Amino acid sequence: MQSLARIPLRRDPAPSRWSYRMQRLWLTPLFRLLCRVGLPGLVVVLVAALVLMDQGRRAAITGVFSHLTEQFQARPEFRVNLMSVEGASPELADAVRARLGVKLPVSSFDLDLLALRAKAEAMDAVAAAELRVRSGGVLQVTITEREPMLVWRKDDARIEMLDASGHRVAALAERADRPDLPLIAGEGADAAAVEALALIDAAGPLLPRMRGLVRMGQRRWDMVLDRDQRILLPAENPVPALEALLALNTADDLLARDLTAIDLRDPARLVLRLSPHALTEARRARGIIDKTAKTESSL
Repeated sequence: MQSLARIPLRRDPAPSRWSYRMQRLWLTPLFRLLCRVGLPGLVVVLVAALVLMDQGRRAAITGVFSHLTEQFQARPEFRVNLMSVEGASPELADAVRARLGVKLPVSSFDLDLLALRAKAEAMDAVAAAELRVRSGGVLQVTITEREPMLVWRKDDARIEMLDASGHRVAALAERADRPDLPLIAGEGADAAAVEALALIDAAGPLLPRMRGLVRMGQRRWDMVLDRDQRILLPAENPVPALEALLALNTADDLLARDLTAIDLRDPARLVLRLSPHALTEARRARGIIDKTAKTESSL
């Protein structure tokens, strides 16, 4: 019996209950991720929070980063020393430089290219602008200039140049400064600039005689010719109406007659307005005697 008591007990190889649970928990991917990443990250955040709780430490760290940033941005390779304006006339280029107001030299990090582009495109004579910093410290401004297509005489007697879309390009001191551009007049004429250009293109043989287009009631156009003649165009489809009149003029030489106006506002009827002399001659040819003339002859 004593020999049996001295025999040591064998260790049970099976894990304990807690050891078994910990092994099963460690096999969980989320638990491993929290232990390997979450806990170290939490420790780092706590340490950083303890350090940054002091205002003096925060100011010192911010000052170091600001100083490093300023030193980096002030390097010579990032400095802009010149501005180049391309695609614009000399007068417009000077106006663009004055409008942008960039004080050189300046770091390229201090240039807000989007804001500068908006400033340039806000100018009447600029259709589009593109800005970029080239190598060598050059701020290149590429301008697409608006092309004047019309001269607009406003109701207050001011004269402006418009592009093909009716956008203002620049003011004119006198009409004689741009005699090569066709003239439009009246309130709202700028909003119908596209239609005005279509009428001018369709005028063809009338261009040497045309003085301009007048916007009537912001609805339709009157084409003013020399010899105080007017063509009253309809509000709808004025270009086909003008083309039909030109075809009639080619056949009958209508505009060479003594007329003051040709009314095309009614598509179903062509109305001619004779001059006072032509009206008198027409009445006389028909045997209609003016009462006034008859009274004068009796006296």
